[in-house]
Amino acid sequence: MKLLICTQKLDKNDDNLGFFHGWVLEFAKHCERVTVVALFVGAHDLPPNVRVFSLGKEHGHSRVKYLFNFYRFIIRERDNYDTVFVHMNTEYVLLGAPVWKLMKKQIGLWYTHKMVNMFLRVAERWVDVIFTASAESFRLASKKVHVMGHGIDTTLFSLGSEKVDDGVFRIVSVGRISPVKNYETLIDAVALLDVPPQLIEVLIVGGPGTPEQEEYLHKLEAYARHSKFGDRIYFVGAVPSRGTLPYLRGAYIFVNTSKTGSLDKAVLEAMATGIPVITSNEGLGAVLERFRGQCMFADGDTKAFADRLRVFMAMPKIEREQLGIELRAIVEKSHNLGLLIPRILGHLAAPS
Repeated sequence: MKLLICTQKLDKNDDNLGFFHGWVLEFAKHCERVTVVALFVGAHDLPPNVRVFSLGKEHGHSRVKYLFNFYRFIIRERDNYDTVFVHMNTEYVLLGAPVWKLMKKQIGLWYTHKMVNMFLRVAERWVDVIFTASAESFRLASKKVHVMGHGIDTTLFSLGSEKVDDGVFRIVSVGRISPVKNYETLIDAVALLDVPPQLIEVLIVGGPGTPEQEEYLHKLEAYARHSKFGDRIYFVGAVPSRGTLPYLRGAYIFVNTSKTGSLDKAVLEAMATGIPVITSNEGLGAVLERFRGQCMFADGDTKAFADRLRVFMAMPKIEREQLGIELRAIVEKSHNLGLLIPRILGHLAAPS
């Protein structure tokens, strides 16, 4: 297969979309040729059968230039791809589908978000197949949808421990600093714990991506400072995707209070490293069904959240490690990048 990938950003050092570099590497293993068109192109290290083209955001190009470059690339490179894979951005489908249909190209869309807008409704009509991580991650009824699980690099996010034996119970959360991530619930739950301050530490790994999120970060920092364990809550800032691994391996528990309602990739990455997780995100319900009593709590229920934390703080090391192994097994079986990409390509190769 000769594949065209359209995505927002290709940059292995990006804190939010850096993981997609691994996806492109995996596609390259199974495709004769891969052509990537991205709005922004940063650091990348890809094999010879991958060519990368930027619409020019990193150079400050105008939207008109973006549009010109998009059509220039998809038309000029038409003999170098027979199939299109659009990652998340339905705008690419709306812009490119009329051209791709004329050229008889198969079109696939990956979309994982609870939002259903006009762009998605129109894109659904144009594409041949839709991929999503979970039933909760795509909420528009369509016979084209295939629930695939997520694509976690389980070679990178693997079992291992970098915990410091100093008696400190380290809690980590990874994700974009945004109101939808609901970090206040984490701060409030930790404040309910009755432990000496020096025995607890909270690391919030991630940075804001918009001016509004920057403002939220300032409010969140002030909120944390005035909480019971304010001086034990640390905002680490943005970290490249692979750079989160030491924080995960150094933690005793990973927490996620996101209200996205979608299957959160950060939780699965934590599970792949073999650490227990606690989340209120309904998108993880099916994944954590066997462990719901230990690993899930109702959105906003800080008391239940604190109770879960207390259980893990008191849990013997061997039990915590065994739970981590079982959680990793879920990711290996159902959310493994090495299994996901061949399955996607199988659907794209099938007659529409």
